[in-house]
Formats: sequence, C-alpha cells, structure tokens
Amino acid sequence: MGGDRGSATVLGVAWLVVFALLTSLGVQVGGAVVVRHEVEGAADLAALAAAAHLADGVGPACDRARWVVERAGKRLIGCAASGWEVEVDVEGIVPLFGAVSVRTRAGPAEG
Repeated sequence: MGGDRGSATVLGVAWLVVFALLTSLGVQVGGAVVVRHEVEGAADLAALAAAAHLADGVGPACDRARWVVERAGKRLIGCAASGWEVEVDVEGIVPLFGAVSVRTRAGPAEG
C-alpha cells in the first residue's frame, strides 16, 4: 500500500500540464482565426476603396487600397484592375503559424 502514496498528486499535476497545453493551443488557434478575419476585412475594404477611386486611374486606386490596408496594420501584396473591377491581395502575420493572405475583388454590380 505504501507504493501508491503521492500518485494522485503526480497524476493531478500531469492533468494540469495537459490542460494548460491544450488551452494554450486553443488560444493560438483562436488568435489565428481572428487574424484571418482581420485580413479578410482589410482586403474587402481595400478592394471597395480601390473600386471607388478607379475613375482616377489604376495608380490612385491602388494607392487608396494600400492606404486602407496599412491603416488596418496589414500589407498589400498585389493590386490590379481589369476594366471596372479591382483585385487586391492582402497579407497578415499570424504568430506561430506564419503569413496568411487573402485575395478579393470589387467592382460594379452586374445585371
């Protein structure tokens, strides 16, 4: 009977370590999801801003997209126009996971 003495403490500490690791992983994954949504929002807003300024030319439209993306704390990695449609690529950094990029476009409604 003396051999089991203290085993509950060791088991309890092991469970606490496992719980802490799983909680930490959950927080990191949740943070990655939040950053992904932020990048998507910045890309959507940048595409809309660029489309609104497309009448001024592709350069000014992409400059406006860059301004919007920089205010969101992200990085514009691409901007192109085809007719009255603008496509932008935006990148953000997710700690521990690396970069996440989103491509979106905006233009007049069809139809």
